[in-house]
Amino acid sequence: MNYESRFTENGSEIDLSSDEDRARRNRRRIIIAAGAALIALVVVTVLAFGGGKEATPVAGEGAGKAVPVVTVMVPGRHVVDRVVSATGSIGARREMPVGVVGEGGMVVQVHVEPGDWVGAGQVLATIERSVQTQQNAQLAAQINVANADARLAQAELERAQALVSRGFISKADIERKTATRDAAIARVRVAEATLAENRARTGRLDIRAPAAGLVLTRAVEPGQVVGSGSGVLFRLAKGGEMELLAQLSEADLMSMPVGSRATVTPVGSAESFSGSVWQVSPVVDPQTRQGTARIALSYNNALRPGGFAAADIVRGSQEAPMLPESAVQSDAKGNFVYLVDKTNKIVRRDITVGDVTDKGVAVSSGLTGSERVVSSAGGFVNPGETVKPVLDKAAR
Repeated sequence: MNYESRFTENGSEIDLSSDEDRARRNRRRIIIAAGAALIALVVVTVLAFGGGKEATPVAGEGAGKAVPVVTVMVPGRHVVDRVVSATGSIGARREMPVGVVGEGGMVVQVHVEPGDWVGAGQVLATIERSVQTQQNAQLAAQINVANADARLAQAELERAQALVSRGFISKADIERKTATRDAAIARVRVAEATLAENRARTGRLDIRAPAAGLVLTRAVEPGQVVGSGSGVLFRLAKGGEMELLAQLSEADLMSMPVGSRATVTPVGSAESFSGSVWQVSPVVDPQTRQGTARIALSYNNALRPGGFAAADIVRGSQEAPMLPESAVQSDAKGNFVYLVDKTNKIVRRDITVGDVTDKGVAVSSGLTGSERVVSSAGGFVNPGETVKPVLDKAAR
């Protein structure tokens, strides 16, 4: 090894370190300096990104864990309509089939078309009646003959009564003449009754409307021969009133009171019509387990018998909290919501859901309406977790 020596001014000798020791000391200095620089860099980085602020610890949790923010609402209580939805077909509330009443014959004229309004007793179609007209004329002549016979019998009776006091006519003759007079009068009445009957039969050849209403269908044309077996020639809707035959489940049918308000919307139409339930079926179809609620409707061109329509029937109202659908959750135990208690901790509350409408979900039981309910993001919190509640602006 190579050693160096150096002398001081007083002549003493100093041994200098070898090259290997000197290199080792230099490396140690470099490592120490690099470590100090790295520590300084870490400190500067922490101060820069941490802002020099300490994280506020949450009670019961490790210091530095952020508190989640949740949106809450206080639902209160609202009057909620209990609505039942149904579908069915439109028809005339009181449909009147009209056919031939009399003996029939050839139709000579039809006076109405489908869509026409008619009055009670108005003639819908006329049947040819030339034979009946001649019969009426013959019967009228017979009445005149019977009246002449009755007048003659009355005159003879009066002359006979004038001769009784003189002894020319016996009381027996008077009684016979009285009977003759009475028989003549009776024949007059029979002739009059026969004429009235024939005129009535002739009048029955006219096909008339039994009541005022709207003509729905026509199944007869001029020249057609009709009779008692011809079936229905016209169909009328009495008063033009319509109805929806709404099909309801057995459970809904049991709780549907007569007089319930309803809104009916025909298929393909954006217009809705108001009505009311006027009859609830007393029986249930054993195959479909459904019954019929008949909803009365006023006449409108858009309500066409045979058409299909949907109905929303209000079967009552209740006062209940209303929640958005995002606030209601469900699992194997049923429906529930998350509440925020006084200590800002999450609490699960089981609820019973009522009617679901465009306004939200009605809660039948489980809430009073004064609770703070997590309105959204409830799936990201857990019971017992501490949160920071923020009141929903839309619910204020």
